[in-house]
Amino acid sequence: MIDRRAFLASTAVLAMPMAASAAPRDTDRPSLHRLAASKGILFGTAISAGQATARAGTPEERYRAVVLAECGALVCENEMKWPALRPDAATFDFSRSDAIVALAEGHGMKMRGHTLLWHHPDWFPRWLTEYDFGSRPAVEGERVLQAHIRRVGEHYPQVVSWDVINEAVDADTGERRETSLSRAMGPEVLDVAFHTAREAAPKARLLYNDYMSWEAGHENHRAGVLKLLEGFKTRGVPIDGLGVQSHIGSGNADNSVGFDTAQETEWRRFLDEVTGMGLTLEITEFDVHDKNLPADPVVRDREVAALGRRYLDLMLEYPQLDTVMAWGMSDRYTWLQGRWPRADGLPKRTNPYDAEFRAKPLREAMAASFQAAAPRPQAV
Repeated sequence: MIDRRAFLASTAVLAMPMAASAAPRDTDRPSLHRLAASKGILFGTAISAGQATARAGTPEERYRAVVLAECGALVCENEMKWPALRPDAATFDFSRSDAIVALAEGHGMKMRGHTLLWHHPDWFPRWLTEYDFGSRPAVEGERVLQAHIRRVGEHYPQVVSWDVINEAVDADTGERRETSLSRAMGPEVLDVAFHTAREAAPKARLLYNDYMSWEAGHENHRAGVLKLLEGFKTRGVPIDGLGVQSHIGSGNADNSVGFDTAQETEWRRFLDEVTGMGLTLEITEFDVHDKNLPADPVVRDREVAALGRRYLDLMLEYPQLDTVMAWGMSDRYTWLQGRWPRADGLPKRTNPYDAEFRAKPLREAMAASFQAAAPRPQAV
């Protein structure tokens, strides 16, 4: 989940104070990737093309160094989404996503794919929203969708796990969202996406990805996602797992009322139903929103770390979970800086490293959670 401003400015640097140099990293400290991998868990982060190709001496280059030191996998923040890959109906532009894949391959890192279809009308490119599907809209819609998924899936055979469909369920109502493609094709659009993805990426894990959460207010969202997954399984759709975005903490809304409103009993029931369908789990976009915490950064960091640890410990109780992806490693670049501002106007502290690329308590909480996790089979 990301806002339009963040998408358009995905490589921009936020105007935040920087120290002359980051605190030196303890080279004897095991990386998050190493700690996770020792338990059969893949750990990584989202990254932008600007960060992947940053010039030496820039803040982005310093950020990239943190990513390479800590992570074993990458996912494009925005560069594999339709608006980035498809400037018009006839064109594919892989240049920016290729740069991120090249960074991963050059450092022996795995690659996740996000996303083959963000089924949300706000995030379709304009040309697709306004597309003329002609006199046989279902046929033309299927052609457009399949052509996109085949081209992208075949272009990136190294992707180990794809978010095939992203955010197709309305969070308020629990019903499927409507887009130009669903109006043309009907409800079959999502099934077609998965079947086509299986053909184009036969070795990849195929996920449905969404931001239903353990917080209060997500009851309809969770129910809608379960209904969607149950339908996929009943119809024999080739889905392997659920991507749990995991933007936890203060609700991602202007009217959020608290920092910790977790419904752990209901959340476990949700996860039990998902895994009971034979589906795997992946944490795909982890961060901890601190909007409603006090101004004191020491207090904020402590509370963010505590909630992050509690959440990861719960999630890692499930042996079906073998992937944890942060949605950014530094507060300097978090998408949450430009969205739902704090009342005091202070920068947010949502990621494992601060704006000056120094490790925070959340980083140590994540390390402790990986160390405490039970071993599981090799990650994807």
